[in-house]
Amino acid sequence: MANDRMSDKEGGVSAGSSRASAAKAGPRPAGRASGAGGRRTRPPGHVVARPPRPWGLIAAALAVVVFAVAVIGYAVVTVNRADADKVTSAEQIAGMQAYDYPNGQGHVATPVDYPESPPVGGDHDGEWADCTGTVYSVDIRNENAVHSLEHGAVWITYDPGRVSEDDIATLSELVDGTSGRMLSPRPGLGAQISLQSWNNQLTAEAATDPRLQRAADFLTLNPEITPEPGATCENPAFISTPLVAGDASRAGG
Repeated sequence: MANDRMSDKEGGVSAGSSRASAAKAGPRPAGRASGAGGRRTRPPGHVVARPPRPWGLIAAALAVVVFAVAVIGYAVVTVNRADADKVTSAEQIAGMQAYDYPNGQGHVATPVDYPESPPVGGDHDGEWADCTGTVYSVDIRNENAVHSLEHGAVWITYDPGRVSEDDIATLSELVDGTSGRMLSPRPGLGAQISLQSWNNQLTAEAATDPRLQRAADFLTLNPEITPEPGATCENPAFISTPLVAGDASRAGG
């Protein structure tokens, strides 16, 4: 019996010692597993999302570039076309008739019998017709108009019986307000329209004939062909009281 109790005591001590040792060791950390299957798993890395491309802005920028290229191309073509159409001599204008009146023609107080109608040069009245972009409603006197040509003016005439009101309006736009030009009717003109400068004449059968614009642009106050470059076109007295065929000179010789 004594031996049995000793054995029980020893067994109790042994069991208690085991429990005490387990208590001292403390609980095993969670998640730690023994063996090869207990290796800790590395958390996934941080994934950086790439921002979306601004396709709208890119498309807009490309559109601006394409538009700019188109504008520049159009400008280059326009300039080249303008250079190609630029007149450097009266002979370049189809149908332009050239004459050879010398500079320094005399002033006369009597009517002049001009071989051309309308005239393009020769002796003329001492008073010039106003040519500051003036649109006349009367057939102005030849001798005064030729003096204006000597000053570098372009004189456009039309047959009122052969042109329409729209034609007259078109011709007026070509002249009105442009210094060095004047417009007047000429009944019985051999063509619908005739344009004169000193030693040059061009006839046309339509007010929209592009040669009229080209001729006017080249000839108006052109110092290369004007007998008196720099001379004035202003004469308010002639605007208020224009002289017509059959009127006497107001200037004398």
